[in-house]
Amino acid sequence: QVQLVESGGGLVQAGGSLRLSCAASGRTFSGYVMGWFRQAPGKEREFVAVMRWSGGITYYADSVKGRCTISRDNAQNMVYLQMNSLKPDDTAVYYCAARYGASSMFWRDYNHWGQGTQVTVSS
Repeated sequence: QVQLVESGGGLVQAGGSLRLSCAASGRTFSGYVMGWFRQAPGKEREFVAVMRWSGGITYYADSVKGRCTISRDNAQNMVYLQMNSLKPDDTAVYYCAARYGASSMFWRDYNHWGQGTQVTVSS
């Protein structure tokens, strides 16, 4: 059974950085796509970044492009989201997600989710 556990969220001032981590377990993830999504209060869950577990092309939301980097450590079964130049608009619960198959920016396409980690950016 796939299990995803996020960590690394917190309170940071605008302009600061955070690195979110996602520990993945329960199976081998070759053929899987790993994504980061976020959900702010009163808003729909939205795409942040995605990459294939095997590597290759990464995709980012326009709102975070140039400020965020998704990466993974195959040996440790970890996925990361490095976030720099954080803005108050980045405040949200951030989720790690996984799906088997093609990359997708639509959260409904993912069937494995972590519990989320809160990121709060103060102005």
